[in-house]
Amino acid sequence: MANTDAPRLPPPSPEHRKVAAGQFERANQVIATGNYDYGIGLLLSCCRLDPANLIYRQALRRTEKTKFKNNMRGSWHARVSSLPLRTKIKAALRAADYAKALDLGEQVLVRNPWDTGAQLDMAQAADALGLLDIAVWTLEQARHKDPRDATVNRYLARMYEKRGNFAQAIALWELVRRVDPSDVEAQTKSKDLAASETIARGGYDGGAPKEAAEPAEAEGQHAAGPHARPPAPSSGEVKAVRTRPGTPSPEAPSAERGAREAAQVRVRIDADPTNANAYLQLASLHRRNGHIDQASEVLRQGLGPTGNAFEIAVELADLEIEAFRRDLALTEEKQRTAPQDEGLRQIRLQLMREINSRELELYRRKADRFPTEMVHRFELGVRLLRAGQVDEAIRELQAARSDPRQHWRSLLYLAHCFKTRHNWRLAKRNFEECLQNLPPNEGSTRKEVLFQLAQGSAEAGDLAAAIELAHELANLDFGYKDIGRLLDEWQSRLEQADV
Repeated sequence: MANTDAPRLPPPSPEHRKVAAGQFERANQVIATGNYDYGIGLLLSCCRLDPANLIYRQALRRTEKTKFKNNMRGSWHARVSSLPLRTKIKAALRAADYAKALDLGEQVLVRNPWDTGAQLDMAQAADALGLLDIAVWTLEQARHKDPRDATVNRYLARMYEKRGNFAQAIALWELVRRVDPSDVEAQTKSKDLAASETIARGGYDGGAPKEAAEPAEAEGQHAAGPHARPPAPSSGEVKAVRTRPGTPSPEAPSAERGAREAAQVRVRIDADPTNANAYLQLASLHRRNGHIDQASEVLRQGLGPTGNAFEIAVELADLEIEAFRRDLALTEEKQRTAPQDEGLRQIRLQLMREINSRELELYRRKADRFPTEMVHRFELGVRLLRAGQVDEAIRELQAARSDPRQHWRSLLYLAHCFKTRHNWRLAKRNFEECLQNLPPNEGSTRKEVLFQLAQGSAEAGDLAAAIELAHELANLDFGYKDIGRLLDEWQSRLEQADV
């Protein structure tokens, strides 16, 4: 585990950030032409200039794997040529020079992006620097080579617990226990799995009896969207605790039917291991039954035989995000009862950053694969905006607005992009065009756009326009974001200006 007394990484200077952003844009351009070596060099430079930026490392790793055609071993001489670098990494870790260890690790991964040892060392360095997102992501990358590697899973489970991602931590401890039954720590975690059910849900039921919490949980299983409540844990240990002896389980018929369907699909996989659709169907069955870890395992098994089929890779990426979405929903639920809890606030921010980073990578892959599908470019643009990559977000959203299905949504986020860049003229133009194209059923969006236009106009000194827009909003919802008070304030300022 990391040394908590280690110095934290200083933030890059504004100049370094600007240079890194420029090199990142250039790297994307040259990589698109197939010039991987030049692009990798530029991305390495980005990582040195802004070591805490996960987006740069994700792009670098993606390019390295593409260069080696996902062969899972890198260059044929990688092991020998990397020996001096490995020695330097260990020396840097002993000297607590964690930034140097990260950089040296990236140099090893240029030769073999699946090098487990280098990724373990990098995760240790990132954790010591307080870069928990990078530590977790690096260990998850290490699992791609061997999802059952007990050393990687053990370390990643600790990182998940550290960041509050309890559901995935428990699943990994169970994997460690199966692979290494002599692991005392894993045995303890496995024995406590039933008691840890509360932790797996986020630990946020405030000690209420489980029976009292179950009705709300069952209802939450039908909620839509990324913040839906998670289904009940699916492990055998948990089910054994929750089912009273001698009482037939109401889930039994459904479980038996699901088992039969899964067995039928497994037969198809055994008959033709190269059939990507069969793996996707089996994973879908597991996911529908709440068995996320089993679904992920099926998809990982399918990557090799199907030649890293794109459909399997993106479904696996989305599954890996799901646990974070569930933990975010649970954290937000707890925040409603403890809004002043700073620890919960920090966990929520970490989870939101992690989800956005992973979704950004996922939609970038989809947009690269299907460049004419504007929905992927729209979703990519939204994630880029959230990640602070505003100029790239503008390009994606401007492309997406050509699709009538994404038109008004793209205009809305374009307006926010230009507002972020302090260009009110273009922000106003996009807000106004969005308002003109809003469907009749988008009442809440209409109120928010009117508020943004009114507030922006007031900040730009156009009080007359702000008051007019505020009147329109107040007519719809007088209590919206204190618009009544703002309207009085702006009218008073206008009257004073006339005097």
